[in-house]
Amino acid sequence: MPAGNLPFKSYLTDLIISVGAGVMVYYLTNQLIKTLDFSNGPTGLKSKETKKKISATLDVLKSQKPDQYKNLQLNDYELFLLDSLIIPQSIDVSFNDVGGLEEIIDDLRESILYPLTHPELFPENSILVQAPKGVLLYGPPGCGKTMLAKALAKESGANFLSIRMSLIMDKWYGESNKIVDAIFSLAKKLQPCIIFIDEIDSFLRRRESNDHEITSSIKSEFMILWDGLVNSGRILVLGATNRPNDIDEAFLRRMPKKFQINKPGGFQRMKILEKLLEGSNLDDNFDLAKLVDVTEDFSGSDLKELCRDATMNVAREYIKNNFKDGKPVNNDVKITLRPLKTSDFYINEFKNKTSQMNVYGDGRSTGSILDTVQ
Repeated sequence: MPAGNLPFKSYLTDLIISVGAGVMVYYLTNQLIKTLDFSNGPTGLKSKETKKKISATLDVLKSQKPDQYKNLQLNDYELFLLDSLIIPQSIDVSFNDVGGLEEIIDDLRESILYPLTHPELFPENSILVQAPKGVLLYGPPGCGKTMLAKALAKESGANFLSIRMSLIMDKWYGESNKIVDAIFSLAKKLQPCIIFIDEIDSFLRRRESNDHEITSSIKSEFMILWDGLVNSGRILVLGATNRPNDIDEAFLRRMPKKFQINKPGGFQRMKILEKLLEGSNLDDNFDLAKLVDVTEDFSGSDLKELCRDATMNVAREYIKNNFKDGKPVNNDVKITLRPLKTSDFYINEFKNKTSQMNVYGDGRSTGSILDTVQ
């Protein structure tokens, strides 16, 4: 082969390699873009199961209120938030299920429920009777803040948009602001709507000079959109927290109605226990008053768990006496559990267990009561 052809062949080989490398880079880049799916916003990053749930939620909305939602148009970010929407008809908690908070419930009815259900009672041009745009529920964990929030949505017939910090904080720059914007635009389209933020202190905590630029931008965006609710009487921002002092004062001012949900007193514990034990088969000598006395400093959540444990004690006793190797000893005998006794409530054991997990820092003491309520 002539020597003069070698440079040309070398050039041709280099050209083929360069073109091949370019094609490969183009293909890989194109595949990466498709994987990230920027064009579809956060919805493109959702699983097929979540998309099915979002589609089902849309179908329910349109079937229940066809006149209001028949022309409903949602962008990708609003669709993304539908995964966090709870329709009032699917909420299984009402004010009747909340024990011991009657005074707070009455206040919620007057200041929140009626403005959401009967906005005509509160003229938009009167600053004296306008419904509050923000409400704060605060107090120790397990005292019914989230339950009360859901009951409010149920009673008012409002859609319940439950927002978490992790929902807002997107890894792509600028996406978090778009999600915040979608929270309020979706609430306007679905009003009456309650925007519920549990542990609101983790999101709207006091602003510091060393805050990240993106975090400050998100908070400012949220505040501006919140202020824009002046003429939207059927949208409410409802926050719940264990640490009200950690919330930025600017946001606290936007929640003029504040309700402290404390651990229940004696009368409240009586009401809660009556609700929890409603329908239970109680022993003729069951002493509810004694149970109320020995559960001082218990939260509503503690009382629920205590009653669950006591009920399980009855089942455990039956299983121990009538089961072997996981099967009934006699299949012909109908299972009949004995009535629930006061002595089924292992108070000290429960207090020891919960005191180790008490994140509020109030430190329960087991006191001098017996291992069981006698």
